[in-house]
Amino acid sequence: MKKARMTLDRAYRIGAIDPRIYGSFIEHLGRAVYGGIYEPGHPTADEQGFRRDVLEKVRALGVPVVRYPGGNFVSGFNWEDSVGVNRPRRLDLAWFTTETNEVGMHEFCDWCCKANTAPMYSINLGTRGPEQARDVVEYANHPSGSKFSDMRIANGRREPLDIRLWCLGNEMDGQWQMGRKTAYEYGRIANESAKMMKWVDPTIELVACGSSSSETPTFGDWELTMLDECYDNIDYVSLHRYYGNPTGDTPGFLARTMDLDDFIRTVVAICDAVKGKKHAKKTINLSFDEWNVWYHSNAQDEEIYRRDRWGRALPLLEDIYNFEDALLVGSMLITFLRNADRVKIACMAQLVNVIAPIMTRNGGGCWAQTIYYPFLHASTFGRGTALRALVDSPVYDCADYERVPLIDATATLADDGSVTVFCVNRDLTEDFALEVDLHGFGSLRIGEHIVLHHDDVHAVNTEDAPNAVAPCAGPGGEIDGEKATIRIPALSWNVVRFVR
Repeated sequence: MKKARMTLDRAYRIGAIDPRIYGSFIEHLGRAVYGGIYEPGHPTADEQGFRRDVLEKVRALGVPVVRYPGGNFVSGFNWEDSVGVNRPRRLDLAWFTTETNEVGMHEFCDWCCKANTAPMYSINLGTRGPEQARDVVEYANHPSGSKFSDMRIANGRREPLDIRLWCLGNEMDGQWQMGRKTAYEYGRIANESAKMMKWVDPTIELVACGSSSSETPTFGDWELTMLDECYDNIDYVSLHRYYGNPTGDTPGFLARTMDLDDFIRTVVAICDAVKGKKHAKKTINLSFDEWNVWYHSNAQDEEIYRRDRWGRALPLLEDIYNFEDALLVGSMLITFLRNADRVKIACMAQLVNVIAPIMTRNGGGCWAQTIYYPFLHASTFGRGTALRALVDSPVYDCADYERVPLIDATATLADDGSVTVFCVNRDLTEDFALEVDLHGFGSLRIGEHIVLHHDDVHAVNTEDAPNAVAPCAGPGGEIDGEKATIRIPALSWNVVRFVR
Protein backbone atom coordinates (compact mmCIF):
# COMPACT_ATOMS: atom_id res chain seq x y z
CA MET A 1 0.00 0.00 0.00
CA LYS A 2 1.28 3.44 -0.94
CA LYS A 3 1.47 6.31 1.54
CA ALA A 4 0.55 9.99 1.38
CA ARG A 5 0.35 12.68 4.03
CA MET A 6 -1.98 15.61 4.63
CA THR A 7 -1.11 18.30 7.17
CA LEU A 8 -3.89 20.52 8.51
CA ASP A 9 -3.84 23.31 11.04
CA ARG A 10 -6.73 25.33 12.41
CA ALA A 11 -4.77 28.51 11.64
CA TYR A 12 -4.13 27.60 7.98
CA ARG A 13 -7.26 28.99 6.37
CA ILE A 14 -7.88 29.89 2.74
CA GLY A 15 -11.10 31.73 3.50
CA ALA A 16 -14.84 31.44 3.95
CA ILE A 17 -16.57 29.19 1.43
CA ASP A 18 -19.30 31.05 -0.43
CA PRO A 19 -22.21 28.54 -0.67
CA ARG A 20 -22.78 29.72 -4.24
CA ILE A 21 -19.83 27.63 -5.44
CA TYR A 22 -22.41 24.81 -5.38
CA GLY A 23 -24.60 26.54 -7.93
CA SER A 24 -25.93 25.06 -11.16
CA PHE A 25 -27.43 26.07 -14.50
CA ILE A 26 -30.70 25.65 -16.41
CA GLU A 27 -30.64 26.86 -20.01
CA HIS A 28 -33.42 26.79 -22.56
CA LEU A 29 -31.55 24.00 -24.29
CA GLY A 30 -32.52 20.42 -25.00
CA ARG A 31 -34.65 18.86 -22.27
CA ALA A 32 -33.32 20.95 -19.39
CA VAL A 33 -36.61 22.85 -19.07
CA TYR A 34 -39.21 20.96 -21.12
CA GLY A 35 -39.10 17.35 -20.01
CA GLY A 36 -36.58 18.21 -17.30
CA ILE A 37 -37.80 20.52 -14.56
CA TYR A 38 -41.17 21.02 -16.31
CA GLU A 39 -43.49 18.36 -17.70
CA PRO A 40 -47.24 18.93 -17.32
CA GLY A 41 -49.08 15.63 -17.24
CA HIS A 42 -46.19 13.72 -15.70
CA PRO A 43 -47.33 11.52 -12.77
CA THR A 44 -45.28 13.67 -10.38
CA ALA A 45 -46.13 17.07 -11.90
CA ASP A 46 -47.43 19.73 -9.52
CA GLU A 47 -50.13 22.29 -10.26
CA GLN A 48 -47.67 24.36 -12.36
CA GLY A 49 -46.32 21.40 -14.29
CA PHE A 50 -43.01 21.08 -12.42
CA ARG A 51 -41.79 17.54 -11.81
CA ARG A 52 -41.74 16.78 -8.09
CA ASP A 53 -39.29 13.89 -8.54
CA VAL A 54 -36.78 16.32 -10.08
CA LEU A 55 -37.41 18.90 -7.37
CA GLU A 56 -36.65 16.29 -4.73
CA LYS A 57 -33.24 15.50 -6.22
CA VAL A 58 -32.44 19.19 -6.75
CA ARG A 59 -33.31 20.04 -3.15
CA ALA A 60 -31.08 17.21 -1.93
CA LEU A 61 -28.11 18.82 -3.72
CA GLY A 62 -28.56 22.06 -1.77
CA VAL A 63 -28.02 24.20 -4.86
CA PRO A 64 -28.13 27.85 -3.66
CA VAL A 65 -28.26 29.54 -7.08
CA VAL A 66 -29.20 28.49 -10.63
CA ARG A 67 -28.07 30.40 -13.70
CA TYR A 68 -30.88 31.01 -16.24
CA PRO A 69 -31.96 31.25 -19.13
CA GLY A 70 -28.57 30.87 -20.86
CA GLY A 71 -25.88 30.18 -22.01
CA ASN A 72 -25.73 30.69 -25.73
CA PHE A 73 -29.53 30.89 -25.79
CA VAL A 74 -29.55 34.25 -24.01
CA SER A 75 -27.66 36.10 -26.77
CA GLY A 76 -30.77 36.09 -28.97
CA PHE A 77 -33.40 36.10 -26.23
CA ASN A 78 -35.98 38.85 -25.63
CA TRP A 79 -36.98 38.69 -21.98
CA GLU A 80 -40.38 40.25 -22.75
CA ASP A 81 -41.28 37.12 -24.74
CA SER A 82 -41.22 35.09 -21.52
CA VAL A 83 -43.76 37.07 -19.47
CA GLY A 84 -47.46 37.76 -19.74
CA VAL A 85 -49.91 36.03 -22.06
CA ASN A 86 -49.77 35.23 -25.79
CA ARG A 87 -46.06 34.43 -25.68
CA PRO A 88 -44.48 34.03 -29.13
CA ARG A 89 -42.77 30.95 -30.49
CA ARG A 90 -39.24 31.86 -31.57
CA LEU A 91 -36.50 30.21 -33.60
CA ASP A 92 -33.51 29.80 -31.28
CA LEU A 93 -30.39 30.35 -33.40
CA ALA A 94 -28.10 29.18 -30.62
CA TRP A 95 -29.31 25.55 -30.69
CA PHE A 96 -31.44 25.52 -33.88
CA THR A 97 -34.63 24.63 -32.05
CA THR A 98 -38.00 26.31 -31.49
CA GLU A 99 -38.58 28.02 -28.15
CA THR A 100 -42.22 28.22 -27.05
CA ASN A 101 -41.58 30.49 -24.03
CA GLU A 102 -44.09 28.40 -22.08
CA VAL A 103 -41.73 28.60 -19.11
CA GLY A 104 -40.45 32.12 -18.52
CA MET A 105 -39.20 34.46 -15.83
CA HIS A 106 -42.17 34.15 -13.46
CA GLU A 107 -42.38 30.40 -13.76
CA PHE A 108 -38.65 29.93 -13.24
CA CYS A 109 -38.66 32.12 -10.13
CA ASP A 110 -41.58 30.06 -8.80
CA TRP A 111 -39.59 26.88 -9.48
CA CYS A 112 -36.59 28.35 -7.64
CA CYS A 113 -38.72 28.87 -4.55
CA LYS A 114 -39.85 25.25 -4.70
CA ALA A 115 -36.27 24.06 -5.21
CA ASN A 116 -34.92 26.15 -2.30
CA THR A 117 -32.64 28.05 -4.64
CA ALA A 118 -32.33 31.51 -6.19
CA PRO A 119 -32.09 32.70 -9.82
CA MET A 120 -28.86 33.97 -11.35
CA TYR A 121 -30.41 35.77 -14.30
CA SER A 122 -28.54 36.27 -17.58
CA ILE A 123 -29.26 39.24 -19.83
CA ASN A 124 -28.85 39.49 -23.58
CA LEU A 125 -25.85 41.62 -24.55
CA GLY A 126 -25.52 39.94 -27.93
CA THR A 127 -28.44 41.29 -29.95
CA ARG A 128 -29.54 43.77 -27.26
CA GLY A 129 -27.96 46.35 -24.98
CA PRO A 130 -28.09 48.65 -21.94
CA GLU A 131 -31.68 49.78 -22.44
CA GLN A 132 -33.09 46.27 -22.24
CA ALA A 133 -30.72 45.49 -19.35
CA ARG A 134 -32.14 48.41 -17.41
CA ASP A 135 -35.72 47.44 -18.26
CA VAL A 136 -35.48 43.84 -17.07
CA VAL A 137 -34.05 44.89 -13.69
CA GLU A 138 -36.88 47.38 -13.32
CA TYR A 139 -39.38 44.64 -14.19
CA ALA A 140 -37.90 42.14 -11.74
CA ASN A 141 -36.86 44.26 -8.78
CA HIS A 142 -38.61 47.65 -8.68
CA PRO A 143 -41.61 47.66 -6.30
CA SER A 144 -44.18 49.56 -8.38
CA GLY A 145 -45.06 52.85 -10.01
CA SER A 146 -43.05 52.52 -13.23
CA LYS A 147 -43.72 51.07 -16.67
CA PHE A 148 -42.00 47.73 -16.19
CA SER A 149 -42.72 47.17 -12.50
CA ASP A 150 -46.39 47.82 -13.20
CA MET A 151 -46.16 45.40 -16.13
CA ARG A 152 -44.92 42.73 -13.68
CA ILE A 153 -47.85 43.47 -11.37
CA ALA A 154 -50.29 43.25 -14.27
CA ASN A 155 -48.75 39.87 -15.11
CA GLY A 156 -49.71 38.56 -11.68
CA ARG A 157 -46.74 39.26 -9.43
CA ARG A 158 -47.24 42.20 -7.05
CA GLU A 159 -44.08 41.66 -5.00
CA PRO A 160 -40.72 42.07 -6.78
CA LEU A 161 -38.98 38.92 -8.00
CA ASP A 162 -35.93 40.21 -6.11
CA ILE A 163 -33.21 38.78 -8.38
CA ARG A 164 -29.88 39.53 -6.71
CA LEU A 165 -27.31 38.11 -9.14
CA TRP A 166 -27.09 38.95 -12.86
CA CYS A 167 -24.86 37.83 -15.75
CA LEU A 168 -23.91 40.43 -18.36
CA GLY A 169 -24.28 38.25 -21.44
CA ASN A 170 -22.57 34.96 -22.23
CA GLU A 171 -19.27 34.01 -23.94
CA MET A 172 -19.24 37.21 -25.94
CA ASP A 173 -15.84 36.40 -27.49
CA GLY A 174 -17.15 33.25 -29.21
CA GLN A 175 -17.57 32.93 -32.98
CA TRP A 176 -20.69 30.85 -32.23
CA GLN A 177 -22.31 33.68 -30.25
CA MET A 178 -25.09 35.86 -31.63
CA GLY A 179 -23.89 39.46 -31.49
CA ARG A 180 -20.26 38.54 -30.82
CA LYS A 181 -18.14 41.46 -29.58
CA THR A 182 -14.51 42.44 -29.41
CA ALA A 183 -13.15 42.83 -25.90
CA TYR A 184 -13.41 46.61 -26.13
CA GLU A 185 -16.94 46.53 -27.54
CA TYR A 186 -18.06 44.14 -24.86
CA GLY A 187 -16.33 46.04 -22.07
CA ARG A 188 -18.08 49.24 -23.09
CA ILE A 189 -21.56 47.73 -23.40
CA ALA A 190 -21.09 45.74 -20.17
CA ASN A 191 -20.05 48.89 -18.33
CA GLU A 192 -22.99 50.95 -19.56
CA SER A 193 -25.41 48.12 -18.84
CA ALA A 194 -23.96 47.56 -15.37
CA LYS A 195 -24.12 51.26 -14.58
CA MET A 196 -27.76 51.57 -15.56
CA MET A 197 -28.78 48.30 -13.88
CA LYS A 198 -27.22 49.42 -10.60
CA TRP A 199 -28.86 52.81 -10.89
CA VAL A 200 -32.21 50.98 -10.92
CA ASP A 201 -31.16 48.64 -8.06
CA PRO A 202 -27.84 49.39 -6.31
CA THR A 203 -28.01 46.16 -4.30
CA ILE A 204 -27.54 43.70 -7.19
CA GLU A 205 -24.30 41.92 -8.10
CA LEU A 206 -23.04 41.60 -11.66
CA VAL A 207 -20.90 39.03 -13.49
CA ALA A 208 -18.97 40.12 -16.60
CA CYS A 209 -17.96 37.68 -19.34
CA GLY A 210 -14.40 36.45 -19.26
CA SER A 211 -12.99 34.40 -22.12
CA SER A 212 -15.16 31.47 -23.17
CA SER A 213 -12.11 29.24 -22.78
CA SER A 214 -8.50 29.49 -21.67
CA GLU A 215 -7.58 28.04 -25.08
CA THR A 216 -8.96 30.93 -27.14
CA PRO A 217 -6.24 33.06 -28.82
CA THR A 218 -7.53 36.20 -27.10
CA PHE A 219 -7.52 34.74 -23.57
CA GLY A 220 -5.80 37.17 -21.23
CA ASP A 221 -6.00 40.11 -23.62
CA TRP A 222 -9.79 39.82 -23.46
CA GLU A 223 -9.85 40.01 -19.67
CA LEU A 224 -7.39 42.91 -19.54
CA THR A 225 -9.26 44.99 -22.12
CA MET A 226 -12.73 44.16 -20.86
CA LEU A 227 -11.88 44.87 -17.21
CA ASP A 228 -10.19 48.13 -18.13
CA GLU A 229 -13.58 49.33 -19.36
CA CYS A 230 -15.98 47.96 -16.72
CA TYR A 231 -13.97 47.20 -13.56
CA ASP A 232 -15.69 49.81 -11.42
CA ASN A 233 -19.23 48.60 -12.10
CA ILE A 234 -18.96 44.80 -12.04
CA ASP A 235 -18.35 42.36 -9.20
CA TYR A 236 -17.20 39.07 -10.78
CA VAL A 237 -15.53 37.73 -13.92
CA SER A 238 -16.89 34.52 -15.39
CA LEU A 239 -14.84 31.46 -16.34
CA HIS A 240 -16.05 28.45 -18.34
CA ARG A 241 -14.33 25.06 -18.66
CA TYR A 242 -15.31 21.61 -19.91
CA TYR A 243 -13.16 18.48 -20.11
CA GLY A 244 -13.43 15.23 -22.04
CA ASN A 245 -11.66 11.93 -22.54
CA PRO A 246 -12.24 10.96 -26.18
CA THR A 247 -8.99 8.94 -26.33
CA GLY A 248 -9.70 6.81 -23.25
CA ASP A 249 -6.63 8.04 -21.38
CA THR A 250 -7.82 7.79 -17.78
CA PRO A 251 -4.61 9.03 -16.07
CA GLY A 252 -4.44 12.02 -18.44
CA PHE A 253 -8.14 12.75 -18.01
CA LEU A 254 -7.94 12.72 -14.22
CA ALA A 255 -5.03 15.17 -14.40
CA ARG A 256 -7.12 17.88 -16.11
CA THR A 257 -7.56 19.82 -12.89
CA MET A 258 -3.90 20.83 -13.21
CA ASP A 259 -5.17 22.99 -16.08
CA LEU A 260 -8.18 24.15 -14.06
CA ASP A 261 -6.02 25.40 -11.20
CA ASP A 262 -3.72 27.24 -13.61
CA PHE A 263 -6.73 28.82 -15.35
CA ILE A 264 -8.06 30.16 -12.04
CA ARG A 265 -4.70 31.54 -10.90
CA THR A 266 -4.14 33.24 -14.26
CA VAL A 267 -7.50 35.06 -14.21
CA VAL A 268 -6.97 36.08 -10.58
CA ALA A 269 -3.60 37.58 -11.56
CA ILE A 270 -5.21 39.55 -14.41
CA CYS A 271 -7.99 40.87 -12.16
CA ASP A 272 -5.44 42.02 -9.62
CA ALA A 273 -3.27 43.60 -12.31
CA VAL A 274 -6.20 45.76 -13.42
CA LYS A 275 -6.95 46.56 -9.79
CA GLY A 276 -3.40 47.80 -9.39
CA LYS A 277 -3.49 49.79 -12.60
CA LYS A 278 -6.67 51.55 -11.51
CA HIS A 279 -5.55 52.01 -7.88
CA ALA A 280 -8.88 50.42 -7.00
CA LYS A 281 -9.95 49.35 -3.53
CA LYS A 282 -12.45 46.79 -4.81
CA THR A 283 -11.31 43.23 -5.54
CA ILE A 284 -12.94 41.38 -8.43
CA ASN A 285 -13.65 37.73 -7.66
CA LEU A 286 -14.48 34.81 -9.95
CA SER A 287 -17.71 33.18 -11.05
CA PHE A 288 -16.95 29.79 -12.60
CA ASP A 289 -20.46 29.72 -13.98
CA GLU A 290 -20.03 26.85 -16.46
CA TRP A 291 -18.04 23.72 -15.66
CA ASN A 292 -18.36 19.99 -16.19
CA VAL A 293 -17.34 17.02 -18.31
CA TRP A 294 -18.80 17.29 -21.82
CA TYR A 295 -17.97 15.11 -24.81
CA HIS A 296 -20.05 11.92 -24.74
CA SER A 297 -23.04 13.30 -26.68
CA ASN A 298 -21.28 15.08 -29.55
CA ALA A 299 -21.91 12.43 -32.24
CA GLN A 300 -25.49 11.91 -31.05
CA ASP A 301 -26.22 15.64 -31.33
CA GLU A 302 -25.02 15.72 -34.94
CA GLU A 303 -27.47 12.94 -35.80
CA ILE A 304 -30.34 14.73 -34.02
CA TYR A 305 -29.75 17.90 -36.05
CA ARG A 306 -29.70 15.93 -39.30
CA ARG A 307 -33.06 14.42 -38.37
CA ASP A 308 -34.97 17.24 -36.66
CA ARG A 309 -33.70 20.79 -36.99
CA TRP A 310 -36.02 23.38 -35.36
CA GLY A 311 -37.79 20.85 -33.16
CA ARG A 312 -38.96 21.61 -29.62
CA ALA A 313 -36.95 20.36 -26.65
CA LEU A 314 -34.69 18.09 -28.70
CA PRO A 315 -32.64 15.62 -26.61
CA LEU A 316 -29.38 17.54 -27.03
CA LEU A 317 -26.18 17.35 -24.94
CA GLU A 318 -27.42 14.33 -23.01
CA ASP A 319 -24.06 13.01 -21.84
CA ILE A 320 -24.31 9.70 -20.00
CA TYR A 321 -21.64 9.99 -17.32
CA ASN A 322 -19.43 7.13 -16.24
CA PHE A 323 -17.44 6.46 -13.09
CA GLU A 324 -14.25 8.21 -14.19
CA ASP A 325 -16.28 11.34 -14.97
CA ALA A 326 -17.39 11.39 -11.33
CA LEU A 327 -13.76 11.28 -10.21
CA LEU A 328 -12.85 14.30 -12.34
CA VAL A 329 -15.92 16.20 -11.12
CA GLY A 330 -14.74 15.46 -7.58
CA SER A 331 -11.30 16.87 -8.35
CA MET A 332 -12.86 19.96 -9.93
CA LEU A 333 -14.82 20.58 -6.72
CA ILE A 334 -11.63 20.10 -4.71
CA THR A 335 -9.95 22.70 -6.94
CA PHE A 336 -12.73 25.23 -6.34
CA LEU A 337 -12.40 24.71 -2.58
CA ARG A 338 -8.63 25.24 -2.79
CA ASN A 339 -9.35 28.56 -4.46
CA ALA A 340 -12.31 29.54 -2.27
CA ASP A 341 -10.75 32.90 -1.45
CA ARG A 342 -11.42 34.03 -5.04
CA VAL A 343 -13.89 31.55 -6.57
CA LYS A 344 -17.13 32.73 -5.00
CA ILE A 345 -19.66 31.36 -7.49
CA ALA A 346 -19.58 28.19 -9.58
CA CYS A 347 -22.36 26.64 -11.66
CA MET A 348 -22.21 23.02 -12.75
CA ALA A 349 -23.53 23.05 -16.31
CA GLN A 350 -26.18 21.93 -16.29
CA LEU A 351 -28.67 20.58 -13.74
CA VAL A 352 -31.15 18.29 -15.53
CA ASN A 353 -30.73 16.18 -18.71
CA VAL A 354 -28.32 18.56 -20.47
CA ILE A 355 -24.77 17.56 -19.41
CA ALA A 356 -26.33 17.07 -16.01
CA PRO A 357 -26.17 15.14 -12.74
CA ILE A 358 -29.92 14.43 -12.94
CA MET A 359 -31.60 12.57 -15.81
CA THR A 360 -35.24 12.03 -16.65
CA ARG A 361 -37.34 10.12 -19.15
CA ASN A 362 -40.34 11.95 -20.57
CA GLY A 363 -43.33 10.46 -18.79
CA GLY A 364 -41.02 8.19 -16.82
CA GLY A 365 -38.39 8.06 -14.12
CA CYS A 366 -35.74 10.34 -12.70
CA TRP A 367 -32.31 9.16 -11.58
CA ALA A 368 -28.92 10.40 -10.44
CA GLN A 369 -25.91 10.13 -12.72
CA THR A 370 -22.46 9.24 -11.37
CA ILE A 371 -21.42 12.91 -11.12
CA TYR A 372 -24.36 13.62 -8.80
CA TYR A 373 -22.59 12.11 -5.82
CA PRO A 374 -19.36 14.14 -5.54
CA PHE A 375 -21.45 17.28 -5.99
CA LEU A 376 -23.91 16.12 -3.32
CA HIS A 377 -21.12 15.35 -0.86
CA ALA A 378 -19.23 18.61 -1.44
CA SER A 379 -22.40 20.70 -1.19
CA THR A 380 -23.49 18.88 1.97
CA PHE A 381 -20.20 18.79 3.86
CA GLY A 382 -18.05 21.44 2.14
CA ARG A 383 -19.46 24.48 3.92
CA GLY A 384 -17.77 26.82 6.37
CA THR A 385 -14.05 27.54 5.93
CA ALA A 386 -11.64 26.18 3.32
CA LEU A 387 -8.43 24.94 4.92
CA ARG A 388 -5.00 25.17 3.34
CA ALA A 389 -4.14 21.49 3.22
CA LEU A 390 -0.51 20.54 2.67
CA VAL A 391 -0.55 17.26 0.75
CA ASP A 392 2.57 15.18 0.22
CA SER A 393 1.80 12.53 -2.39
CA PRO A 394 3.63 10.41 -4.97
CA VAL A 395 3.26 11.86 -8.46
CA TYR A 396 3.01 10.67 -12.05
CA ASP A 397 3.56 12.07 -15.55
CA CYS A 398 1.08 11.84 -18.41
CA ALA A 399 0.78 13.17 -21.96
CA ASP A 400 -0.05 16.77 -21.03
CA TYR A 401 1.11 17.20 -17.42
CA GLU A 402 4.07 16.38 -15.24
CA ARG A 403 4.21 15.65 -11.53
CA VAL A 404 0.49 15.04 -11.09
CA PRO A 405 -0.28 14.08 -7.46
CA LEU A 406 -1.84 10.63 -7.15
CA ILE A 407 -3.72 11.90 -4.11
CA ASP A 408 -5.77 15.03 -4.86
CA ALA A 409 -7.21 16.31 -1.59
CA THR A 410 -8.37 19.28 0.43
CA ALA A 411 -10.27 19.92 3.66
CA THR A 412 -12.92 22.17 5.16
CA LEU A 413 -13.77 23.30 8.70
CA ALA A 414 -17.46 23.53 9.63
CA ASP A 415 -18.94 25.94 12.13
CA ASP A 416 -19.45 23.07 14.59
CA GLY A 417 -15.72 22.31 14.60
CA SER A 418 -15.90 19.19 12.42
CA VAL A 419 -13.31 18.72 9.67
CA THR A 420 -14.09 17.11 6.32
CA VAL A 421 -11.42 15.76 3.99
CA PHE A 422 -12.29 15.39 0.29
CA CYS A 423 -9.92 13.12 -1.61
CA VAL A 424 -9.55 11.53 -5.04
CA ASN A 425 -7.13 8.64 -5.45
CA ARG A 426 -5.95 8.80 -9.07
CA ASP A 427 -3.99 5.55 -8.83
CA LEU A 428 -5.67 2.92 -11.01
CA THR A 429 -4.53 -0.09 -9.00
CA GLU A 430 -3.19 0.73 -5.53
CA ASP A 431 -4.79 1.79 -2.27
CA PHE A 432 -3.23 4.53 -0.17
CA ALA A 433 -2.72 4.98 3.53
CA LEU A 434 -3.45 8.68 3.94
CA GLU A 435 -1.92 10.05 7.12
CA VAL A 436 -3.81 13.14 8.32
CA ASP A 437 -2.20 15.49 10.83
CA LEU A 438 -5.03 17.39 12.55
CA HIS A 439 -2.86 19.90 14.37
CA GLY A 440 -4.71 22.20 16.73
CA PHE A 441 -8.20 20.75 16.22
CA GLY A 442 -8.43 19.06 19.60
CA SER A 443 -10.23 15.81 20.24
CA LEU A 444 -11.86 14.46 17.08
CA ARG A 445 -13.02 11.03 15.97
CA ILE A 446 -13.65 9.49 12.57
CA GLY A 447 -17.38 10.01 12.16
CA GLU A 448 -17.85 8.78 8.61
CA HIS A 449 -15.96 7.62 5.53
CA ILE A 450 -17.89 7.71 2.25
CA VAL A 451 -16.41 6.10 -0.88
CA LEU A 452 -17.47 6.18 -4.53
CA HIS A 453 -15.74 3.41 -6.48
CA HIS A 454 -16.38 0.97 -9.31
CA ASP A 455 -14.07 -1.57 -10.88
CA ASP A 456 -15.12 -0.40 -14.37
CA VAL A 457 -14.27 3.22 -15.18
CA HIS A 458 -16.99 3.14 -17.87
CA ALA A 459 -19.79 2.04 -15.51
CA VAL A 460 -22.91 4.26 -15.67
CA ASN A 461 -26.24 4.70 -13.93
CA THR A 462 -29.46 4.21 -15.89
CA GLU A 463 -33.18 4.34 -15.17
CA ASP A 464 -33.20 0.55 -14.87
CA ALA A 465 -29.98 0.42 -12.82
CA PRO A 466 -29.86 3.76 -10.98
CA ASN A 467 -27.44 2.55 -8.30
CA ALA A 468 -24.84 0.83 -10.46
CA VAL A 469 -22.37 3.51 -9.32
CA ALA A 470 -23.33 4.73 -5.86
CA PRO A 471 -21.54 5.74 -2.67
CA CYS A 472 -21.00 3.31 0.15
CA ALA A 473 -19.24 3.17 3.51
CA GLY A 474 -15.47 3.29 3.18
CA PRO A 475 -12.87 1.27 5.07
CA GLY A 476 -12.18 4.17 7.43
CA GLY A 477 -9.07 3.99 9.55
CA GLU A 478 -7.78 4.83 12.97
CA ILE A 479 -7.08 7.99 14.93
CA ASP A 480 -4.75 8.57 17.85
CA GLY A 481 -4.91 12.06 19.27
CA GLU A 482 -4.34 14.47 16.38
CA LYS A 483 -2.98 11.81 14.00
CA ALA A 484 -5.25 9.77 11.75
CA THR A 485 -4.58 7.15 9.08
CA ILE A 486 -7.31 6.49 6.50
CA ARG A 487 -7.34 3.77 3.87
CA ILE A 488 -8.12 5.34 0.48
CA PRO A 489 -9.12 2.71 -2.12
CA ALA A 490 -7.60 2.75 -5.60
CA LEU A 491 -9.38 4.98 -8.10
CA SER A 492 -11.96 6.44 -5.76
CA TRP A 493 -13.73 9.55 -4.47
CA ASN A 494 -13.63 9.84 -0.70
CA VAL A 495 -15.27 11.95 2.00
CA VAL A 496 -13.78 11.54 5.48
CA ARG A 497 -15.50 13.37 8.32
CA PHE A 498 -13.75 14.06 11.61
CA VAL A 499 -16.30 15.01 14.26
CA ARG A 500 -16.40 15.72 17.99
